[in-house]
Parts: sequence; C-alpha cells; structure tokens
Amino acid sequence: MTTNNSSDWELASHGNYWTYTHTLEKSDNDDRDYRLIKLASNDLQVLLVHDKDTDKSSAALDVHVGHISDPTDLQGLAHFCEHLLFMGTEKYPKENDYNQYLSEHSGFSNAFTGVEDTNYYFEVGQEHLEGALDRFAQFFISPLFSDSCTERELKANRQQDSWRMFQLEKSLSNPEHPYCHFGTGNLETLFENPKRNGQDIRQELLKFHDSYYSANIMKLCVLGRESLDQLTEWVVDKFKNVRNKNIEPPSFPGHPLTKNELMKQIFVKPVKDVRSLEMTFPFPDQRPLYAVQPGRYLSHLIGHEGRGSILSLLKKNGWANYLQVGTIHGGIGFEFMRISVDLTEEGLTHYQDVILTVFKYINLLKKDGVQSRIFEEVQSLASLAFRFKEKYPPSQYTSRLAGLMQHGYPAAYVLSGPSLIREYDPALISENLEWIRPDNFRIMLASQTPPNGVEYTEKETWYGTEYSVHDFDQKLIESLQNLEHDDALVLPDTNAFIPTNFETHKKEVSNPAKRPELIENTPMLRLWHKKDDTFWVPRANVWILFRSPLAYATPTNCVKTRLYTDLLKDSLNEYAYDAEVAGLCYNIENQLEGMLLAIGGYNDKLPVLLEKVIQKMRDFQVDPERFKLLKDQLRRSYKNFSLEPPYQHALYYLSYLTQDKMWTNSEKLKELDYITAEDIQAFYPTILSQLHVEALVHGNLFKEDAQKMLKDALDTLKPKELLPSQLNGHHSLVLPEGTKWVYKRDVEDPNNVNSGIEYLIQVGNVTQTALRAKLSLLAQIAQEPCFDQLRTKEQLGYLVFSGVRKQTGSMGMRFILQSERDTIYLENRIEEFLAKLRSIVEKMTAEEYTAQVQSLISKKLEKDKNLGQEGGKYWTHIHSGYYEFDQVETDIKELRLIEKEDLLNFMMEYIDPQSPSIRKLSVHIQSQKVSVPKFKVNIESLHTCLVSQGITRLSIDDIRAAFEKGDIGEASMESKIRTLLSDESKADEAEIESLMAKLVLAMRETENTDGSLVSVDNQKTARRLSMVDGKVPQASVSTDTSINTRDHTKLPEGNKIITNVIDFKSSVELSPAAVPLIDF
Repeated sequence: MTTNNSSDWELASHGNYWTYTHTLEKSDNDDRDYRLIKLASNDLQVLLVHDKDTDKSSAALDVHVGHISDPTDLQGLAHFCEHLLFMGTEKYPKENDYNQYLSEHSGFSNAFTGVEDTNYYFEVGQEHLEGALDRFAQFFISPLFSDSCTERELKANRQQDSWRMFQLEKSLSNPEHPYCHFGTGNLETLFENPKRNGQDIRQELLKFHDSYYSANIMKLCVLGRESLDQLTEWVVDKFKNVRNKNIEPPSFPGHPLTKNELMKQIFVKPVKDVRSLEMTFPFPDQRPLYAVQPGRYLSHLIGHEGRGSILSLLKKNGWANYLQVGTIHGGIGFEFMRISVDLTEEGLTHYQDVILTVFKYINLLKKDGVQSRIFEEVQSLASLAFRFKEKYPPSQYTSRLAGLMQHGYPAAYVLSGPSLIREYDPALISENLEWIRPDNFRIMLASQTPPNGVEYTEKETWYGTEYSVHDFDQKLIESLQNLEHDDALVLPDTNAFIPTNFETHKKEVSNPAKRPELIENTPMLRLWHKKDDTFWVPRANVWILFRSPLAYATPTNCVKTRLYTDLLKDSLNEYAYDAEVAGLCYNIENQLEGMLLAIGGYNDKLPVLLEKVIQKMRDFQVDPERFKLLKDQLRRSYKNFSLEPPYQHALYYLSYLTQDKMWTNSEKLKELDYITAEDIQAFYPTILSQLHVEALVHGNLFKEDAQKMLKDALDTLKPKELLPSQLNGHHSLVLPEGTKWVYKRDVEDPNNVNSGIEYLIQVGNVTQTALRAKLSLLAQIAQEPCFDQLRTKEQLGYLVFSGVRKQTGSMGMRFILQSERDTIYLENRIEEFLAKLRSIVEKMTAEEYTAQVQSLISKKLEKDKNLGQEGGKYWTHIHSGYYEFDQVETDIKELRLIEKEDLLNFMMEYIDPQSPSIRKLSVHIQSQKVSVPKFKVNIESLHTCLVSQGITRLSIDDIRAAFEKGDIGEASMESKIRTLLSDESKADEAEIESLMAKLVLAMRETENTDGSLVSVDNQKTARRLSMVDGKVPQASVSTDTSINTRDHTKLPEGNKIITNVIDFKSSVELSPAAVPLIDF
C-alpha cells in the first residue's frame, strides 16, 4: 500500500497517529466502517474495522519478510521464526499463555510464512479483543525465543507431491537468486548445520528478528465491534512500542528463471500416480499493473474450458482431463505465468503435441488482438463479485487485508485492491502476452513412468525427488517455429450466464426465520424453502438429494454411480463453464443415500442451469472414449489413496469400523475393472426410475420459484416413488460397554516415516442432549492443553487434534495424531493426557470453569457470515435426518445446567480409560520404517548420564572396563548397560527398567564431541527408543514423570486387537437410525 502524499494524512490532536483523510473504496454490500491510520511513534500502518454485528473480533499483522530472505546457511529461518514467535514474551512469559487466553474466549490463532511475507492472525470472542491484542502486540515487541522452545523437531513432509514439485521448481531456478532456497527448513538446515558451523540457532533467530521485524514494514488490521475511536486508542497504546528500525523492504532484483533455466524439460517422478504437464513462463509483476490486470485477462482466455478452448480440443484428442492457468506472484518484481494440464495416458505420450496446442491458441490471441468485448466481460464480472461481496470469518478477512496492504496499492484501494479492473489498456495486455512465447518457458512433466528414452538420474536435495533435466529437443523447437492454425480453436462466445436481475426485494425483518419451511411433503418429494431475510444478496443455493437404495447397495453399484456422476459432469463441462465464470456453480456426486446435486450462485440464471443438468441426467449418452479415460482417472484415485498421510488412513478406517455400510477403496477397485461403458448406460436409468427427492431452496428465490424448479425436475425425470420400507436410514456401530479395541494396519507407502492414530471414546447417541453438551464442553476444555502437551511440549508430531466425532446414532471424543513415534507410544501418551485432563478440570477455579462454559456458548451463538454458511447449516440438519434446527438453543440450555462436578462425573463414567463403562476404539496406522536410532554417545557422556540419574557408584573406569572399546560401537547397548547396572550398581529389576527409560532420554540430550555413535541392533530396544526418544525437550521430560512411569512399549491393559473386521462389525450393536426431532 502506498501512502500517497503527506497531504492525504491528518495528524490527530494529541499527535500520536495520522489518519488517512480520503474515502476508502468498498463494496456496496459492506456495512462496516473503516479507518486507516499510521502510528506517529513508529510508522506502523493500521487498518481498523468496526463491525457492529460481529460476534468475533480479530487482528492480523503481516511482516514484509518471508523465506526468500533466509540466510543462505540457515534456510528455513523465517519459517522457524514464525513457529517460535508465539512461545512467550517478556510481559507474558508462560509459553502457552496466548493460546490459552484465546481458547478460553472462543478463539484461536495461526500464522504462515510465504515467499516475501509472514502473516500472523487470531480470532477471539468480541468482548475479549483488548486482552488478545495486548498479548498479540508483545510478540512484536519482546518475544523470548527461549532455549527450551528452540529444541523442536522440524522435518519436512516428504510425501506430498505439491511440496515436492514446488521445491524442485525452486531448486532448479537461478542458483544466484534466493528464490532457490529451501524455505521450509528442517533439522539439517536449522540444527545440524548450525552446530557444525558453531552457530547458536537462538542467537541467529534473534538476529533475524532484529534485522527484519520492523514496524515500518509491518501492516496491521484489527476488526472489532468497538467504535473506531476505541479501536484506535487500543492499537496506539499497545503497538506504539514496536520498534521502527527504518529498514528497506527486502528486494531481489532479477528473475529466478534466466536463459540458463528456460527451454528446459524437467522430467519428475511423483509419489502418487499422476500425469501432469506444467508450462512456466517468467512474467511481469502484476501488482503494479493492478488497474489493468493483463494476467487476469490472459488467464481467462487461455484457461477457458468452453467451446473452441484449449481444453476442449485436448479432451477431444483424448490427451487431457483438466487445465488450470494463472499468474503466480513470486516476489517483488517477478511473477510466473503457469499453464497446468492433467494428462491422460495418451496425453503423456503426446505431451509435446499438448504444448503445440497451447501455442496455437497463443498465436490466435496474438493474431486477433485484444478484444474489448471480452475485456469488458471480465471487468463486469469482477465488478459484480465486488459489488455483492459477502462477509467471511473475521480472521480470514483481517489476514487478507493485512497482506493486501503490502501490495503497493494506493491507500484508497486498500479494500478493493485487485478486486476491480479499472482501465482498458490493450497495448499493455499485448505487451504482457509477448512474454508467452516459445523461447521463454520451461516445462515440468510428472509421471511415475518417464517418456521413452528418459531416465530419472538426479535427486533433489531436500525431498529426494527423482528427476532429470533435458534441453528442448530440436523437433519441438522446429514445431514451435512452424505452427499452423487449428480451426477448432476459437475465442469464447458472449457469456449467456452473466446475470442482469439483481433485485432482492429487501424489507425490514425484525425476527429473521430460524429454520426453513417445509412447503411440500409427499411420498415423492420433501421440499424445504427459506427466502433470504438476512443477507439480501442476489444469490441462492439449492440442494437436491436423489435417494435411491440401489446407488450404494453393492461396491459395484457404488462405483457405477460414481462413474455416472463423473461422466455427467465431464459432458456438461463446456456448457457449465460459462456459468462458473459468471458466478454460478454446480456439483453432483454419489453418496450413501444416492446422488446429491448442489447449485449455488447468482439466482438470475440458476433455474436455467438446473434445467440443463436435469435434462442431461435423463438423456445422458456415455461416450466410450471419455468413459475409458475417466475410469482410468478413478482407478488412479483409488490407488493413490494408499499414499495419503497416515492420519487420513486412521480417520478412514475408523469410519469403516463404525459404519454399518461402507465400501473400501480396495473393494471398489476390484469391481472397477469389470465395469464397461454399456454397464453405465444400462445402470443409471434404473436409479432414476424410482426415487425419493429431498431438497432445500435457500436465498433470493420465492416459494413459487422453488416449487416450479422441483416440479419441472420431477416432470423431466418422471420417477416412481420409493416404498416407505426403502427409506430406512443408516446406522453407526456402537461398541459394547467396558471394551477397548485396537485396529492395526501398516502404512502402505514403505517410504513414509510417519505413523497415524485416531483414538475414539464413544459416549452415547447424538440425540442425548445432556450428554452432548457435556461432551462438547469437555472437548472445548481439552483443546488447548492437548495441543500444548502433546504437540508443543512433547513434540509428538506436527499434527495433533482433539475434538468431538459425530455419526448417525453415536458421538464421542476423538484424538488424532501423526508422528514419527510408534503408535503404541502415542496411545499411551493420549491416555496419560486424559489422566492429566481430569486433574486440569479438578483444579479449575469457579471463574475459569464459567469462562470455559461461556466460551463454548459464544461459539455456538456465532452468527452465520454469509448466505452459503446459513444454507449449509440448514442442509446439514436436513441431510442428517434429525432436522434439529433448534440445536444451538438446546445445547446452550443444557450447557448452563452443567456444574463442574457433573463434568467430572461424566469424565469418570464415560472418558476414563479405566471406567467399566468405557467404549474405546483406536486405529493404528504404523510406519513400516521403524528406524534404528543412533546416539552420539561415548564413554564419558554415558558416565555423565548415569551420574545425572543418581548412579554415582560407577566410575568412568568401571564403564570403560564393561566395553571392549573406548566407545560403544556396534555392540548391543541394552544388554551391556543392563549388565552394568545389575552387576556394578546392584540395582533391582524395577530400578533398572526405570533407569533404562531415563537414560534413553538423557543420552539423547547429551551432545558428543568426537562424533562416535551407538548403534542399537536389538529390535526390542530399537522399538523402545523409537517410542521414547530425546526429541521431547528436556524441560518437558523433567516435569512429566508419566513418560517414565508407564510402559510405553505395550498397549494399555484391557485392549483387544481386531483381527477380523467382519467378525468385529457383526459382534457389535447397530445404533438407532436417525429419527426426525420435529413434526412434519
């Protein structure tokens, strides 16, 4: 954001801040008030937002420094700084004070590090903004970066293709440009290398923070219900001491892609079975060109999916499934234009023909020149989107605005920024188009099997991605130089879906309706409707559920239904793309009950799109070639699930174990091979022939509109109604009281070092309102200490989650972890946390307990931010089968009745793993790579460890005599140390067990000076050490004795292993099916 002339700013009477004096351009639909100020003490620019209706307040601060500014020898430092900044300040030294305050007041926080920015934000209950702001400000005034917090694990996830490709693209850019750095960082770049180089990582963090965290390159946005004057007073008071070091914003001249990196073919082996082509062009920075936005115009045309488009021709040739085009901002002064194509198997063979097709279209754009009608269409749609812009969660809004303030827009455009296209400049657009030329790009081709003649000969440094780089071959260069026009490629027609009617029939409504109205209820149709009486935007959302017991009756039927919906969307793509561009989208997907069609956007042309989709559903003809390609796509999707993160597998299999009917990917994959195009053509009419339809029409449509749309749909399909007996609902499986179950599977990817666990304690039926309230309150209380203990203190893994799991007929408390630790260890740590949680509740004061109850009530009272949120909530209640539209009111009533003693009794009866009423199921997804830890330990350091644990009877000579060498080499550490402790120190068996666990941790904390290693070759010891290793910070070890008092190598007592899923599922009870809680 540029500050413009000094005359645009007025100094406040008391002289402590400047106010921007001109009007800020905002949406017609925006009822908030804004003030842009600049603190006199430090030049910090702040955007203040007064929202009279908000129930959540928020603030976000963007620092104009990202990982591109990392020192070359400390890559990942900016990201590391982001992680550690919130670990205590001089004013609030307690490590989790900030998160605890937010958790107790319906809030949360987050942050992210980009290429050139680091963005911090929080959300909190609206009446608690001042306390949150005070804590937030201190992170930018006096963070601690304490030594104990810096000893954390930072390992990149090596399995996600998106991160791997991104880093490979960076690593293969200009080595003289900092864009090539490894911005994520890991143990090697932030611990091992610094130690080897004699660097203190904490001092380097302080140096980085001192160099770049300056008020003059920070932008702050604060949103609250308070007046602008009150918000101004708080901000000035709390942020005035953020230091202004008057630094220049980091800049990086030149582009990461130079002639040396262009005209290259990069062949990449992905983890998943994907086939993709990326064409990347160096491109002008679009931020200074915000008034015209040439990249937006060009992306619209190159990425178009209608008749005559690149994608249309590629699909007709059988070469592609999807195409995406857009500009990607790299940093100040440089950008990329990227064209990404999802290839078919045939398309992989013809990848150079795909490139030629793209350039044929580029040549068409250059030949026909910039089209004013197309520009005006893009400009008009941008204006419509901004004019009817709806609210979204406060933290998303403040985070976005703080980031936009860094983009150099005039101060008056701080809200509108890139949302509007203000000028038509065909010469500038043509100038940008000239960057998209054959000598100014490179490609990245990803496939598990490389094209003929190519081998993956290299490995990327950080993720180990296999690849090879080749110059463009002469044939491709000559073909690019001698392109002929293809008549199949044409510019898009005028978009018929652009809305023209924006009437909302707004009127004063003192009490908006709290639920939709049931306007039709027949054996064929149940139709719900609610005219928008809150947001007053010309939009609507429609959900139509086509219930058919055939759709999910067998794995074969499930796959057929999926293929039918995929093929249907594929065949409608050219027609529906114009609607999508014009702000009207649809989707149809298979579900347990049948098929769900959802349409949402501007209501003007919504009935037109719905009519077309319904007609296509009835008249669909399967294209054998497209069937073959989409079948392949689905096959790869099922197979690729095996490479998803372990925690996702834990969630998946827990669902499988607790649902009465769920077909696994492996079951569906077996059936897929036998299904033909003729099968789909014969199958889908049987589904549509007999249905029950349930629908919700919500938004700027009247009751009569809803009735007509559904009548027309049913008249088109002409189904028979289902029998009442065919409308039986679904069930979940309820564990017997007093049982604890464990289901184990290996991580399918043999190279994944992570394991995952979901730990579920079932509590009761979701309709038991008193139990539901107690469960949600306990989950609210547990959330922050769970994260603090298991993630922050014990460093079990990057992903730690706790909360409530709800299914038809059941609910429970869940814990989800992904970690390099053994899953048995994780289960033990979860149970130890549950014991600690009871102590936390017991020690809560009356004020703390009341604050937690009120925090949960505030969350439940949070208003819907937009039409889609409100409609989605209604549809969830309808789709669940319970129709509990007054759930919020019921829950709040129950919450106000819960005393602390009631909650403790609830925990004792339902949550305590030792309770005779316990119903527990955990899914363990165990990595196949149980690593054998190696310790930097020599005789001297082992002696030091023994002394630290109170074993003083052994001299260093005693220890040396117990080993044949001066260091502990390949010998079994466990047997030697056990013998040493037993023979020389006379320790008994129980004492030895306790000492062994402590020694493992202590030796992890002891740094060796000569580099000698201890290798543990005993599998039992290796397993123990993989579960109780020194990645736990020493401070945590010394204060949490539970790690040493429980045997973490064994499952807790009473657990049964599920060895046969069919037997298990047949032995447990079915929950009741969903029964409506209202009278129709």
